[in-house]
Amino acid sequence: MLRALSTVGGFTLMSRLLGLVREMFMAALLGTSIVTDAFYAALRLPNMFRRIFGEGAFNSAFVPLFARELAEGNEAAAHRFACNAFSWLGVVLVIATAVLIPGMQWFARLLVPAAAPDLYELVVAYGRIMFSYLLCMALSAHLSGVLNSLKIFAMPAFAPVVLNVLMLLVLAVIVPLAHLKGELVLIGTLVSWSVCAAGFAQLFLLWATCWRKGVKIIPMMPKMTPRIRRLLILMGPGVAAAGVQQINLVVGTAIASSEKSAISSLNFADRLFQMPNGMIGAAFGVVLLPEITRLLRGGDELGANEAIGKGVFFAMLLTVPAAIALATVPAAFVGPIYDRGQFAENEALIPVSMALAAFALGLPAYVLVKVLQAGYFARENTKSPMKIAAVTVTVNAVASLALFPLVGFIGIAIATTLAGWVNVALLVYGLRGSIGLTARRKSQLLRILLASLAMGAFLHFTYPTMAAWFAGPEWQKVSAMLILVAGGGVVYGVSAIALKATSLSELKAGFRR
Repeated sequence: MLRALSTVGGFTLMSRLLGLVREMFMAALLGTSIVTDAFYAALRLPNMFRRIFGEGAFNSAFVPLFARELAEGNEAAAHRFACNAFSWLGVVLVIATAVLIPGMQWFARLLVPAAAPDLYELVVAYGRIMFSYLLCMALSAHLSGVLNSLKIFAMPAFAPVVLNVLMLLVLAVIVPLAHLKGELVLIGTLVSWSVCAAGFAQLFLLWATCWRKGVKIIPMMPKMTPRIRRLLILMGPGVAAAGVQQINLVVGTAIASSEKSAISSLNFADRLFQMPNGMIGAAFGVVLLPEITRLLRGGDELGANEAIGKGVFFAMLLTVPAAIALATVPAAFVGPIYDRGQFAENEALIPVSMALAAFALGLPAYVLVKVLQAGYFARENTKSPMKIAAVTVTVNAVASLALFPLVGFIGIAIATTLAGWVNVALLVYGLRGSIGLTARRKSQLLRILLASLAMGAFLHFTYPTMAAWFAGPEWQKVSAMLILVAGGGVVYGVSAIALKATSLSELKAGFRR
């Protein structure tokens, strides 16, 4: 399991690191300005639909059906099913794009209902440029599902790197060469076009990889076959489940639009939060679903349960220390990465650090959701996650509305964390008896927490002693952050081994599998 996770996680780490560099340039060139708010609000709309119709509901229904055809030796039928599903998805997305781009002014009003006129106009302009990203990325997610089912993980994990490369090309090369520094609206427009171009580039890369691997995805006249009917039946609850989860984000954006710089501040904090969440959570979600599906198709129920339990253990081993670190000393990460240029002029260090700390406490929850949902989707159960997601979105919306008047946009981050843990609790309850957590595993989870707290104490007392470094020039800030991370990692590793939270032999065995 860990070998496949390391492949996905490695490329995802590359993407996240480039994404972080990209955000550093965004922060320096645009800060927490109205342009930044508009760009991220506009990007929210295609991302929302992509996660509903792409890697969300569609793939959670498609992967088990495609994997079943492969497991039964029906390779030709599996390829026909993949082409037919690709064609149906393409038709739906073309229609959605044709409707939403001309009607962007109405959809933007739903997204940022409390926005000032100048913010609203920018959201509409950037949204029209970027919305074709939905068409490309939802189809790309489908192709990634095909490749992952064939245990080809590298290219699907690598493809998102393209987005960051093209955005960096604009921010780090075109803007300085064209002397556009200070032209905030124009920079936002150019970055929006880079997002559009990245969508087409990623789609081509994944389509070409499928052809090289022998799966020739050719658009065809969509046909309503029994497999497509089954796909739609499974997708229905999945669309609702993914949809209500995305409503969480829309609710947060809508509420935040009434506070100046709130959208961009939340985004910069979320970007740091997504480093471990995206790398670890995406890896577990990608690897576990085909693995559990394979075990269940082979009648190995105990093996499938053990795979979920192992996923829970390794997820906690990796995310609990990361969550403690980000929550304990958030400014140690925000400062070296963002605090320069327009970001420093906007005095955004403290609010973004507070938002990051609030997001961080939900990190283990959001990775666990990926692990636990695989146990449902592999059994072709999409209704239970839908019902759980409905409860989660209600919790998030109510908590956001209740906390926003008290603590501003930080309340939205707190509500997101609370909703994540409610989601985990309900998923665990629904899988009771199907999660292979032995008494030893449960003891290890407690020891992981203790080792993480020991690391947190080290960071808490060490950070103030390095205040002069964090207030120094760029190289000192980055060096101080790296020293703090390395020291915390050593403390956690030694503590985890000493407390027997894990062992070197267990880690080696995981990588062999």
